[in-house]
Amino acid sequence: MERLPSFSGLTAFYAAARHGTLTAAAEELNVSQPAVSRRIATLEADLGCNLFDRSHKPARMTQAGKDLLQALHSGFGQIEDAVSQIRKAARTRVVTVTAPAGFVGFWLIPRLGELEQAFPEVTIRIISQEYGEAVRPGDLTVRFGMPGTGGEPEARLLSDEVYAAASPLYLSRLAMTAQDYDFSRMTFLTMEAARSQWHDWPSWFKSAGQLMPRGARVLDFNSYAMLVNAGLAGQGVFLAWGGILDSFTETGALLRLQAPTTTSARGYFAGLRDGAAARQDVRQILDWIVEKAHFPG
Repeated sequence: MERLPSFSGLTAFYAAARHGTLTAAAEELNVSQPAVSRRIATLEADLGCNLFDRSHKPARMTQAGKDLLQALHSGFGQIEDAVSQIRKAARTRVVTVTAPAGFVGFWLIPRLGELEQAFPEVTIRIISQEYGEAVRPGDLTVRFGMPGTGGEPEARLLSDEVYAAASPLYLSRLAMTAQDYDFSRMTFLTMEAARSQWHDWPSWFKSAGQLMPRGARVLDFNSYAMLVNAGLAGQGVFLAWGGILDSFTETGALLRLQAPTTTSARGYFAGLRDGAAARQDVRQILDWIVEKAHFPG
């Protein structure tokens, strides 16, 4: 690789060539005019040619000077662009929120507009995770499970309140209502992951003191979002979580069957990863989510 001249000489020449005077170059570089002149002279000695023709007043650039200016303009331009992008990225505050897909799709996304209005200077990055995927911790992580198993101090957001729900379309097709229905004639929408952590239909019926109809038709999904969309489309009855799907029952898109509601010690919990707790913006967003969840106590 060809040995490059000193950076101070290149910057002195670049400033003088752009401004046309040593005085303006000295002001830009915050040095004296003689210092600029010495740096350019050292650069010319290193290159073995004159960059300015000093027989003219004011001095004119030689062809070598013009060639070097063009190269420096391109090089310094790329450096300026890179520095600008780096500084812009450094000023941008990013908070990453990791949460189960159901919580993201049915609780967080409907409130994103409010969240962005509350923190306009922060870029919110959301990582949605299906049950069983490897955990990718964010600055703020929401999980579903038992209390005290997250490894970090956590705040409870929502309790584990589960009820049976179906769309008006589905109930109407079966000539049923939310008060007058027959589970034995229904299709049960289930999620395969429920068998290890979430409520499934057998455990829900057991908690409700009932027996699940024998030979019931079942549609199984690996995503709660898909399951809910199937329920909204009138494909069957499914288990809904209080606080997560309340917006659908409030608008009438889903009907809450007049059946027992089961609860457990499980719930949705939010915590901060190591190091993130020191950031004020992350703590403020956690406080905002906790307040919006309105969990009593």
